[in-house]
Amino acid sequence: MRGPLFYSKILLFGEYGIIKDSKGLSIPYNFYKGALKIDVHHTISTHKSNANLKRFVDYLENIQSENPNLVSFDMEALKKDVENGLYFDSSIPQGYGVGSSGALVAAIYDKYAKDKITILENLTREKLLTLKAIFAEMESFFHGKSSGLDPLNSYLSLPILINSKDNIEPAGIPSQTENGKGAVFLLDSGSTGETAPMVQIFMESMKQEGFRNMLKDQFVKHTDACVDDFLKGDVKSLFGNIKQLSKVVLDNFKPMIPAQFHKLWKKGIDSNAYYLKLCGSGGGGYMLGFTEDIDKARKALKDYKLEVVYSF
Repeated sequence: MRGPLFYSKILLFGEYGIIKDSKGLSIPYNFYKGALKIDVHHTISTHKSNANLKRFVDYLENIQSENPNLVSFDMEALKKDVENGLYFDSSIPQGYGVGSSGALVAAIYDKYAKDKITILENLTREKLLTLKAIFAEMESFFHGKSSGLDPLNSYLSLPILINSKDNIEPAGIPSQTENGKGAVFLLDSGSTGETAPMVQIFMESMKQEGFRNMLKDQFVKHTDACVDDFLKGDVKSLFGNIKQLSKVVLDNFKPMIPAQFHKLWKKGIDSNAYYLKLCGSGGGGYMLGFTEDIDKARKALKDYKLEVVYSF
C-alpha cells in the first residue's frame, strides 16, 4: 500500500505576520513530497515515523472526543494500519520551514477522516476555513500552535492567498518565465530550526509595545505590499518592498536568523544582489532569497547551496 503524494510548501510572505492578520501567500513546492506507506517488515528505518504516528493517533483520538463536530476519523483502520507498520515516507526535510508536518497531516486526513471535504468539490470559503480549523488542531501536535495553513496548502496543492485569519482563498499566481533572471530561491542554513521555541520568542516580544507597533507599521505593511505586488506581477515595486521587509526582519527578528547569517543578510541589502527573508519560523532550516539577477546572486552566495523555486 502507498497513499497519494503530498507536497512541501513555501510561505513566500506572511511568516509571523499572519499571526497578527497580515496577508500571506503560500505556494506548493513539488520538489519535496511524502506518502503514507506500510512497512510490514517493521524495519529500523521506518520505526521512528511509525512510533511518532502511534503518539499522533492518541492525540487525534483526544481531538475527536473533545470536539466531535470538528472532525472524526476511522480510528479502527488507522490503529490497525499503525500496528501493521504505517509510516510517512517523506523527502521533506524536517525543521526546514517547508512543511514536513503539514504534508503528514494532509495525508492522514485524506486517508482516514470521515465525511472529509475533498479537493474535487466546490471549495467555498466556509469549507476552506473548516479545513484550516481541522488542520490547525491536528498540526498543533507537532508545533504547540498551528495556523493550519501548511497542511491546507499540501492538501489542496494550490497557491493560497491569506487575506486575514478568516479570509483565505486559492490564488492564481503569475506564471513563471522560462529564462527570467529574477528568482525566488531557498538558501540552506545547514542546521534545523525548531518551530515551537521561535514562536515562543515571538510571543514574548509581542508583549512589548514597541515591537507590536513595529509589526503593524512596518512588518505587516511591507508584507501586504509584497503579496499585492507579487500577485500583480509588479516586479519593480516588489523588490523595493522586499528590501524594506528584509531590513525590518534583520533589525527586529535577530533570534530567528542563525547568527552566522547576520552578515550575509546585511550584505544582500547593501549590495542589492539578493534579499533574504525568513522561510517559516526561522532559527535554522531554509531562508528565502529574492533576486532580480540569479547569476549575480549565485556569485555573491557561491559558498552556499541555492535552490530556485520560482522564476520571474
